[in-house]
Amino acid sequence: MTTTTPVDLSALTPLIGGEPYRPGDDHDVIEPATGNRLTGLPETDRAGIDAAVSAARRALPGWAGLPPRDRASHLLRLADAFEAATLEMGELEARDVGKPLADARAEMGSAADKYRFFAGAARTMTAAATGEYKPGLTSLVRREPIGVVAALTPWNYPMGLTSWKIGPALAAGNTVVLKPPLEASLTSLLLARIAQDVLPPGVLNVITGSGPGTGATLAAHPGVDMVSLTGGTETGKAVMRLAADCMKRVHLELGGKAPVVVFDDADLEKFARVVKGAVFRNSGQDCTAATRVYVSEARRDDVLDVLRDVAESMVVGNGFLDPQVDMGPVVSHRHRDRIAGFVEGAVRSSGATVVTGATVPDSPGAFYAPTVLTGVQQGDEIVQTELFGPVVTVSTFSGEDDAVAQANDVRYGLAASVWTRDIDRAMAVSAQLQAGTVWVNEHGPTAAEMPFGGYKQSGVGRDLSIHAVEQHTNLKHVAIGHGRSW
Repeated sequence: MTTTTPVDLSALTPLIGGEPYRPGDDHDVIEPATGNRLTGLPETDRAGIDAAVSAARRALPGWAGLPPRDRASHLLRLADAFEAATLEMGELEARDVGKPLADARAEMGSAADKYRFFAGAARTMTAAATGEYKPGLTSLVRREPIGVVAALTPWNYPMGLTSWKIGPALAAGNTVVLKPPLEASLTSLLLARIAQDVLPPGVLNVITGSGPGTGATLAAHPGVDMVSLTGGTETGKAVMRLAADCMKRVHLELGGKAPVVVFDDADLEKFARVVKGAVFRNSGQDCTAATRVYVSEARRDDVLDVLRDVAESMVVGNGFLDPQVDMGPVVSHRHRDRIAGFVEGAVRSSGATVVTGATVPDSPGAFYAPTVLTGVQQGDEIVQTELFGPVVTVSTFSGEDDAVAQANDVRYGLAASVWTRDIDRAMAVSAQLQAGTVWVNEHGPTAAEMPFGGYKQSGVGRDLSIHAVEQHTNLKHVAIGHGRSW
């Protein structure tokens, strides 16, 4: 395992207007795999939030006024600097949120790729063609940045999803105040240090603190023009309420409860290969995780055998220290207890059967065993509510219509997958599933070039792709009168 000189955690500070900002240590940062304290983080107060928003607003005219190629150049330099710090970033992320080190480093490479994509996208935005639609007027459409964007990011993929948030905002000419999650802020603070040498002061500001405190104050701030959040659905609703007073734009990528529809002709060998990551990647803390499997009664036992074998093959432990580890802890002991409570409730109250797992390993870390449940009912809480842990439920369907009905029967609509060798069925079912992404004989891959987002209560707007950049702009119609009829 290649290691680096450990990052000096005491040197990681919020960044406001290009300058370090450290009012004090209000929150302990706990390493999920060991339960040990890593460092402390400040709760940015109203004065600090005001300063960050003011710095972003001061930087806005200069950044927005740059030609797209110059903003692209800055983003490419950010990608290069970020990539040069991949080893340090990966180690810090692995310790901060409990990821296996190889996974954390891979996510850093993915984040660098997203900055490069958005650098290119900055130069490719288009609008309606100039034309004459009324006598004596020539009309054209401009795309202009919205202004100051508050970016609120989650703890499951701290750096990966930060690139999804700030990449399109900066590419479109906005300035950003980033508030990373309290549970996983360290790599964002290292990003702040990198950005000091790459971006003009105030273009990217990074503050820390709790969601109900710092996050809510930032989202409601009258100097913020747009709030871009990746997080839970209830958090998204709270952000919409906070944004309402100022009628500011919201861009929300929220929860998911992805169904997996397995038909009789599915390739179960490929399913077995894919499902390991689809269910248990990142300890199941993924909004697209394959959490609900629906299978015909005829193949139920086969699918249960596959899931049991995969779950029991998982090597669970501290992936920062052991490269053989497949799955680390969940983000915190509190979150681990929440997951356990959902599973215990399903068994006790709903009659669910534990196929494997449902145990808390004897360890000081926040570990939970990979778990497979069956015998659940469609209306059960564990089927209807996002769990965000290494747990999958298995139910049966009576036919294609029933499979689609059960898959759609939740409030979420972020992602889904269909498993069949029949292309006609694959096309028909994928068209009926209420989800922003539907995979066929696959589950999980995303691409920078393709939009990502949800239906129903899984969000508003799209991340990734040119669509994300466009959604960080305002459209302006300019009508030029020239006194000539056409």
